[in-house]
Amino acid sequence: MPDARTLVLLRHGRTAWNQARRIQGHADAELDETGHAQAQAVAQHVAALRPVHLWTSDLTRAATTASYVARACGLEAVADARLREYALGSREGWTHDDYAARHPEEFAAFRTGDFDVVPDGEGTIAVEKRMRAALLDLLDVTPQGGLSVAVSHGAALRVVVASLLSWDVDQLRTLGALDNCGWALLTEVPATGGFRLGAYNRVAPARGGPGFASRIGVG
Repeated sequence: MPDARTLVLLRHGRTAWNQARRIQGHADAELDETGHAQAQAVAQHVAALRPVHLWTSDLTRAATTASYVARACGLEAVADARLREYALGSREGWTHDDYAARHPEEFAAFRTGDFDVVPDGEGTIAVEKRMRAALLDLLDVTPQGGLSVAVSHGAALRVVVASLLSWDVDQLRTLGALDNCGWALLTEVPATGGFRLGAYNRVAPARGGPGFASRIGVG
């Protein structure tokens, strides 16, 4: 598929909130020391793919991750608020233990990936709509045969990957969480207007070993 365009969808590096199992959503947590190391390591792998565009969520943890990629690739990172994580309302800042103690049934559903249970949060349909629109806009500015990168967040990326593959909810829930600085690779199929999943949750080796990966928390 020499003329097909490709998107690399990269989750941000680890934050102290990820490590503490604290719900982030739109809360603007910064990368911790491990997160910076993850971002530095993954940037070299992304640079080898020779991306032509780099877009990022405007939240600090994603924008900082994108800054490492930008330096490695010689690109300018373009911030787009549509690439943000789910907004999780009053649950932002709670640890998983807090959540389980206050609303055990709601938390049990939340842990399965059903974020629509958050009463004042952003619904999945809204997240899918804005994420999909942003990524299709990014694809539109990518030249034939080119590759572009979007830096975003775990839950939002899982939803949009399923959307772009035309998966239903049951199929969506077969996708595990992306590790911090894990990425997915989607290539368009011009004949059908759809996408093919080339990779999911690839992670660059980083100094510090397996502990550099984290599936903890949301965002």
